[in-house]
Order: sequence, then structure tokens, then C-alpha cells
Amino acid sequence: MTTASPSVAAAADLERDLKSGALSLAIAEIAEEAARLILPYWRTGAAVETKADDSPVTQADRAAEALILDRLETLYPGVQTVAEEAVSVHGAPAAAEDWFWLIDPLDGTRGFVRGGEAFTVNIALIHAGRPTAGVVTAPATSTTWRTDRPEGGAYRRQFGALQAGEAHAGEEWRPIRVRDRPQEGMALLSHSVTDEEAARLAARHGCTRWQGTDSSLKFCLIAEGRFDAYPRTGPTSEWDTAAGQAVLEAAGGRVLADDGQSLAYGKPGFVNGAFVAMGG
Repeated sequence: MTTASPSVAAAADLERDLKSGALSLAIAEIAEEAARLILPYWRTGAAVETKADDSPVTQADRAAEALILDRLETLYPGVQTVAEEAVSVHGAPAAAEDWFWLIDPLDGTRGFVRGGEAFTVNIALIHAGRPTAGVVTAPATSTTWRTDRPEGGAYRRQFGALQAGEAHAGEEWRPIRVRDRPQEGMALLSHSVTDEEAARLAARHGCTRWQGTDSSLKFCLIAEGRFDAYPRTGPTSEWDTAAGQAVLEAAGGRVLADDGQSLAYGKPGFVNGAFVAMGG
């Protein structure tokens, strides 16, 4: 976890690549590389350890995080990184800088250990407390969602295995957009809530039906117009939500904290309170 301020040149590179869209494409390639690294560990009975907060961690988490940190430092040296596994070992930084990365190398580790498909790789760039670029990759389904330029636009693609000599492989990027709220909206909820609580939360946000889903996939499924809301009352870490929020907002959605303002980043301990993610 780096804490040095980025050089003037690095900050200029971030701004230039954000404006051109090159940054989101670059971090999408990194997330997909991490996904290819993770997949050989999936459904193999890989060893699981328990962290101090009682959450699981595997070699896949650690290997993916090391790869992501190395690639980001090569592209944009000196930019602060706040990454889940580094924080679990060294603690969170005392404060966030103006530019910093939020990284969850394997979101949904519990489901990953069980052999489920709803786990993701999350990389987000934060500037002045706002997620300005983000990528979410689902290794099990070879799917990536990303932001485009700061003025908006979100995209999805299926990526493939790399062949010898290829820099990347996969479908063309396709634009995605939230849907207008239907008469009977559909909510996504964490599997950690009871059925009674899930039904209550869904109804509070105008949804008559709900479905339980793990990881940051919830943001992306709303972003591509398949669902309508994701209310969350329990605490989450900022690296759990930043990339998904970036994608959802780029697709025309919103992520609001309890005060009605857009969920912000760089808070003490990098911890979120309650929020709701919404489509149209």
C-alpha cells in the first residue's frame, strides 16, 4: 500500500488518460488479467485463512492484489493505493489523498470458497472523494463492466483467454444503461439479510420483488438495466462499492448515502454507512 503523493507528471497522466478514456481501458485489462490469475484457484479446494475481522482470505486474493498493485504502480507511479488485503495486514492509511486507488482483488470471497459464481475484481480511481473511473470483472462468467470518460457512459464485454502474442482478447465493448423504473421494480439484496428484512428493504425502495446476490455484481446488474435498486444497511468497506458505483453512475444511476448525497470516499477508516444504489 503506497502512501507517497503522486508526482505532478503522474497526476497529469491520470487526468489525460481519464479524459481520453484510456485509463478505464487500461484498468479493465488489469482486472481481466487478475481474473485469469484467479480462475485456476476456483473450485479446487484451495486453502482458506481467516483474517482478524473473521472474513476469509485465499491465495487467489493475495496473488490478484499483488498483480494489480504492480500493474498500477507501473502505469501511474506514486498514486496512493488502498487495497483490501494490504489494509488487513498493515491497517488503513490515516487519510486519503486527492487521487487514490481503491482495490478489492476478490470481492465475494465467501461465495468464491463455496464454489459460487458471484465474485468480482474491483478497481476504482478516486479523485476529490468521488469515484471517477471504475472497472468490475466477474471471472466466473468472463464479464467486465467499465466506465468511459468523465462525462459519462458505461460499457460491458465478454473477455476471452489470451493466445500467444495477444495483448487482449474478447468481444467489442457494448454500451449499457439503467432502465426506467417498471411498475413492479426488482431489488438486489445481500445474502446476509433475512428474508423478512429483504422484503422490507425492497418495499421501502419501491420494489415488489427481490433477489439475493453477492459482491459488486449488484451495481453492475442495475447498471445494465436488469434490476432497479440495491439498499444496504450494514457497513461495507469503500473498496467493496467504489468500482460498482463508478459503473452505475456512468450508466445513469445513483448511489446515495443516508443524507441523500452521493456516497463519497476517503472517509475515516474507509468504511461506508448505509446507502442505496438505484437505476432510473
